[in-house]
Amino acid sequence: MPKSVLEAIKLGIWHFEPEAVDQDQFEPTDAPPGSPEKISVLAQRLQQGLPLWHPRDRQGYDAEEEEHF
Repeated sequence: MPKSVLEAIKLGIWHFEPEAVDQDQFEPTDAPPGSPEKISVLAQRLQQGLPLWHPRDRQGYDAEEEEHF
């Protein structure tokens, strides 16, 4: 059984969903969507078999939308 989406894709398993992970097990990011920093965080999560999205990840570009941790 693959541990990450990357492993699943390499095995030709296209409908793989990683096991649920409590949001306290990984950190949210304040990087804006589409930024190199955000993409790097998403890539690291993918490689570690974590969910791509954290509920407290930054969602927008406006300073008013920033969430401080």
